[in-house]
Amino acid sequence: MAFWSGWFGGKSSPASQPRASFQDSGGGIVISTSEELEEALRGGTVTASGTRVTPDSAMRVAAVYRCVSIIAGAVATLPIDIIRKVDERTRESASDNSVARIFSRKPNGWQKPAVFRRMMQAHLLLRGNAYALIVRSRGEVQALVPLHPDRVACKQNDDLTLEYTYTRKDGRKIKLPQEEVFHLVGLTLDGVHGVSALTYARETIGLSLSMEDHGASVFKNGARVSVVLKHPNKLGPDGVANLRSSLDEFRAGGEKEGRALILEEGMDTGSLSMTAEDAQWLEGRKFSRTDIAMFFGVPPHMIGDTEKSTSWGTGIEQQSIGFVTWTLEDHLTMWEEAITVDLLDDEALRAKFNRSALVKGDIKARWEAYVKALQWGVFSPDDVLELEDRNPRADGLGGQFYDPPNTAGGDKPEKDGGDEPAQTA
Repeated sequence: MAFWSGWFGGKSSPASQPRASFQDSGGGIVISTSEELEEALRGGTVTASGTRVTPDSAMRVAAVYRCVSIIAGAVATLPIDIIRKVDERTRESASDNSVARIFSRKPNGWQKPAVFRRMMQAHLLLRGNAYALIVRSRGEVQALVPLHPDRVACKQNDDLTLEYTYTRKDGRKIKLPQEEVFHLVGLTLDGVHGVSALTYARETIGLSLSMEDHGASVFKNGARVSVVLKHPNKLGPDGVANLRSSLDEFRAGGEKEGRALILEEGMDTGSLSMTAEDAQWLEGRKFSRTDIAMFFGVPPHMIGDTEKSTSWGTGIEQQSIGFVTWTLEDHLTMWEEAITVDLLDDEALRAKFNRSALVKGDIKARWEAYVKALQWGVFSPDDVLELEDRNPRADGLGGQFYDPPNTAGGDKPEKDGGDEPAQTA
């Protein structure tokens, strides 16, 4: 307990202050100068539609939330192993390594592995970077403490090394060298700082937020064509107030929704505004949803848009394969390289996601792959049982590998004298 309290604050002198601290749940930044205030207010978050788009407000858009949750969930749930290279052809599990324990058991004092990975991936998608403090003891990595990206500034020194400045919630800035920070970088233009999809999708997301606000306002006022009421004579102030009150109650929805409006004293109606179809409001929302999915590299059908499910390959199945190949593989490779370079000192060790787990939900495809692997001697029965989290065969024969069928070039069995074919004339 004393170790962690030493890292996360206390009443020690500034010289002995730790190099990490809890951040508040909303993240955010500490503003201490007028320049920082101006940057926060005019940091390019206001779109042409007038809506301010930030990582937090963008998550209000259903398409953004779903894209982030899909990619982050895939990264969080795939098993990750630490592999040791024995020789050019042999690999073995290094599950006894401290980094393996971090990603399978406990990354820090309060998070589970899936929670940590999901949060780091969400930071990456929404902000372009994800950071964690590397806690080492006796040369081994003991924990990864997440640092909110809004509180971390990264710069490259003249000697090309990286330096990180972390701002605690009390405003104190802590310098962190490169070897103390686990840094995930997304798409980057300078090789140091990642850029998020929000940077370039801000206008599309802002438009979607504006359209949602417009739709909410329309439905609040009764999702009906606005009308002007014509009276043959003149209504007094009390009559106008009573009529407006009756109309507001009628437009409030509920049981009155869709019923006819009864007008009195010879009143007539006339249309004033366009319908939602005339303004192509719904069509605009579809375009926004598709554009957002495109920015994140998620097939539209995975966020509920199946209208154009055959636009890629032969349909939804090909779209899903494309997502794994072109989107998810990029993120998995980034994680593997970051873990290998930042956390593993032994060059014989590397991190590897078990991509076979991607077909866990498709039992037909999974078992067809197992059958082929068994037939061609790639897997033994015990290997398949291990992948299915089952015990080895009790008869001890599960470790045998089957000979591949129809193998060409194999040794032919010797023939007995009595089995020679009869001579023909």
